Amino acid sequence: MPITQSAKKALRGSERKRVVNVRRKKKVDIAVKGVKSLTATDKATAQTALSKAYKELDKAAKSGLIKKGAADRKKSRLSKMVKKLG
Repeated sequence: MPITQSAKKALRGSERKRVVNVRRKKKVDIAVKGVKSLTATDKATAQTALSKAYKELDKAAKSGLIKKGAADRKKSRLSKMVKKLG
């Protein structure tokens, strides 16, 4: 446990940031799973899910939760999956 006042304050801040990061990561995971779980008959639905996944990945990269290259790589692979549907 932190002893000094500044360490206690830093702990409170990191706990708040952790909650935000966990929430953002969960949104990314749900969006990615949404694209992956679609069947071959849902091309239009897959496109909307892909758009949502792009948005969540970009937000995660912007906030520093994941690196920009990782977000780009995930978007590329998801796009490739959706293209195979058609």
